Amino acid sequence: MLADLIWLNAVIATELIQVTENVSSILRQSSPPESCIRDHNRLREQALLIAEKYRSGSPLREHLTGHQ
Repeated sequence: MLADLIWLNAVIATELIQVTENVSSILRQSSPPESCIRDHNRLREQALLIAEKYRSGSPLREHLTGHQ
């Protein structure tokens, strides 16, 4: 059960990063700054590594690649 919660938190984290980028784009009426995109990509990758540690083979990486 703990592994499931850790995996779910990692999924939520990656989706929240995407929501943040989307809202920023809407409010700015342009893409977020490159520095933010780089930071978000590093955070997204770290969360993905955590998720894959507890549930390998999930479609999360493919889903996240679709975001970018």
